[in-house]
Order: sequence, then structure tokens, then C-alpha cells
Amino acid sequence: MTILSIILTFVLDIIPAGEAFVRQVTARDSILIADRLEYGVELSGVEAIPAEDFALGFPDIEGAFNDTLVCVRGWQIDTVKLSRKERLVKAGVLIAPFEPGRYHLPELYVQLQTPERTDTLLFSAPEEFEVKLMSVDTASFVPHDLKDQIKYPLTAEEILVPTAIGLGGGALIVLAIIFILGRIRKREGKVEVPRDPAHIVALRELDRYRSDKFWAPEKQKTFYSGITDTLKVYIDERFGVDAPEMTTAELFAAIKDNKDIPGGLYAELKSLFETADFVKFAKATADDATNAAALPLAIRFVTTTYQSQVEAESGAEAVKEN
Repeated sequence: MTILSIILTFVLDIIPAGEAFVRQVTARDSILIADRLEYGVELSGVEAIPAEDFALGFPDIEGAFNDTLVCVRGWQIDTVKLSRKERLVKAGVLIAPFEPGRYHLPELYVQLQTPERTDTLLFSAPEEFEVKLMSVDTASFVPHDLKDQIKYPLTAEEILVPTAIGLGGGALIVLAIIFILGRIRKREGKVEVPRDPAHIVALRELDRYRSDKFWAPEKQKTFYSGITDTLKVYIDERFGVDAPEMTTAELFAAIKDNKDIPGGLYAELKSLFETADFVKFAKATADDATNAAALPLAIRFVTTTYQSQVEAESGAEAVKEN
């Protein structure tokens, strides 16, 4: 009560504000030792004051209790909105009695501060309350030993569900291992087939057109397209020129100054490509003499340029050996 007395010396006005409340946290028909009680106040009528314009001050009530009536939790404030225009402020502490008997609670003083003034609100303590012991009939009371923990038998569901989950998980793990091992074995067993040289591939493709059946007017487009497409792929791999994506003019501009292509062979090959363009795009028809010369010219171009590559590689090897 000393702290409450000190607080009262600093207040401006003391206004009776009703009765404080005391209620059990766990509802019972009586109060037993160590039961927790909430002791506090309820303020209504503050709805007319904006929340930011008022403050509440609460006393340090812990000093008002002793070892038999203990304050186990300090002040806790809560605002409850009752309606659109009305709100209720609740504040309280938790106390717990640890001795049987009758208890008197101290009065509660709460400071209400507004921009205009500071008031002290007085909440009178409720009537005394009685704390009881658990009643035991000593005449008929018989102590019993502690019971063991009850053990219930396992049900089929409790056995089957974990077993099914375990078997399913194990099956997934086994399948994953088999899949991974299969991929590893497939990768290890894969044999890298060596690729044929570019001139071999080109000569093999050109050999498919070694027949005068392709000279018929309706088949000349296939004949000249097959020869020129094969030569473009060969030029791409042999000289590093992106021939398949070039027009005839772009292609021969790119290989014009290549020293591995003789000048006469360059002119004949260019004439072959121009004839192929006329056949493919202008629907022209070449004569038998032109058709007969097309395939041998293509073969001669491949063998000649390949031979120059072989000679260049042989010369480089000889230089290394010396």
C-alpha cells in the first residue's frame, strides 16, 4: 500500500470510478490454493476521446501483495470495441493465493491523462474472497499406488499405413537406382562411331545421281538440287564457308580467292551452279551434253580440292619431322 500512497500525493483529482473486478481464470464453484485470479478495472466512456489523446497510468501493484497472495503477471491492457461509437478499456493483473483463508484486495488507482487535465480514478476493491483447501475425507480415504500407462493394442490401420508408406518409398528408391545405373551403363557402353571424311561423304552422295534417268525434264530439278546441295555441304566442311545458307553469288564471292581451287575449275563450277539455278527457279531444261558434264565436274571438284588438302597436310608433317 506504500506505493499507492506515494502515487496519490501527485494526483490532481481523485474521482470514484466504480468497483474493480476479480474473476477466476479457470471458472470453479470455489477458489482453491494456487488458482489464478484476474484483478483489474474496466473503463468505459472513453470513446469520446481519441485514442492518441489520452494515456493511462497504473500503480506498481506487486508491492501490495505478500508471499501468500502473489502477483504472477503485471498489468495487461486490452481495448474492446463494443460498437461503432463505444469502446471498453480493460486492464488487470494475475494473482494467485498460496494459503487458505480470507483475502482483502487493495483499492486500485488509475491515472487518466488528457491534453486538458490529469485525473485519478478510484476503483474500490470487491468484497473479500475465501480460498479453500481440497476437502479430503480422512475417514474413508484409501491411498492407491500409481497406475501404469495404459497400453492399447495396435490396430490394422496403424500397422498397414506405415508399412505401405515404407514399401512404397523403398520401391521408389529402387526404381531410381535402377534408372540411374541404366543411364550410366548406356553412357559407358555407347561407342563413338568415327565420322567419315567430308570428301568420302560427298562422293557417296554424288554417286546416287550416276544415271541418265535424272536427265528427264521432270527430274532435272532433283538432279541439280542434289548435286549442288552435296557440294555446298562439302565446301562448308572443307573450306569453312557457310555455303548452305548462301546464294550462288555469295558463295562464289566467298571462295573466289581460295588458292586451293584452280581458276579453271572455279569457272566451271560457277557455271554448273548457275545452270542449276535456272533449272530450279526458272524452270529451264538443260540439254543432254550439259547434264552429262554436271556429275563428272562435281566429282572432279571434290577429288581435286581434297588432293590439295592431302598435299598441304603432308607438307606440314614433313616440316615438323625436319
